[in-house]
Amino acid sequence: MKIEAQEFEPTERIQKTLARCGLGSRRQIEAAIKLEQITINREPVQLGQKLMVGDKIGWKNRAWVVESDYVPPRVLMYNKPLGQVTTRKDDKGRPTVFDSLPSAKGQKWLNIGRLDINTTGLLLFTTDGDLANHMMHPSATIDREYVCRVYGEITKDAINNLLKGVELEDGVARFSDIQEAGLAAEEKGANSWYHVALMEGKNREVRRLWESQGLQVNRLKRVRYGGVFLPKSLRVGQLRELNDKELSVLFKDTKFEPAATTLIVKSIKKGRH
Repeated sequence: MKIEAQEFEPTERIQKTLARCGLGSRRQIEAAIKLEQITINREPVQLGQKLMVGDKIGWKNRAWVVESDYVPPRVLMYNKPLGQVTTRKDDKGRPTVFDSLPSAKGQKWLNIGRLDINTTGLLLFTTDGDLANHMMHPSATIDREYVCRVYGEITKDAINNLLKGVELEDGVARFSDIQEAGLAAEEKGANSWYHVALMEGKNREVRRLWESQGLQVNRLKRVRYGGVFLPKSLRVGQLRELNDKELSVLFKDTKFEPAATTLIVKSIKKGRH
């Protein structure tokens, strides 16, 4: 029997596709699947079920069709000011970092990591959920660098403890590097400036590490995430999209390989799914 050669389209687990396309986090999508809130071709979805080109997805009274295309990741760098929270909506009505972002033209901006309300500096956003997940996952060992002003007497023992690792409420944490900023003695007073780096992004990790040694951070700014540096020309509150050369450096530095072709979802009129 002669079998005709076929060209196979890519397939992918539904939660991965929907998360990458910005329809929600993987956790949100998996929860919706378990509650049978998502359908494929009018049938309830099974967790881990794969999508194919042409499938129609229904969720939240909306419908999407699955297509295949090459969509290069977009990445924004943003110089976050004080007083903004890293969330799409805030119950207290505080300004969010998403208020300042441009339209992604049918896609959705995803933050790569977070900065708390009192931390300024480099915050990255992407339209590619795979890139965001890759850069935030501890196994990628991508370091973040901060400049911090620390109040209190900093001893050699404290520095050694922070480099070796200290036990916090959510596990052991440490700085991978600590460098004094080198201010003149008369400029220091009770405060000292340091550059620190760490390999993960736990909640308030930099502040909690210093606090474990009886010290207080009263100013904190992120200046680097992996191979992306906050340029001096990017003022507070400004943003800029990475160009092709910068993206190439970022992918190489983080060992991320964008898919040659991938599944995307496009919105279709209600009632056609």
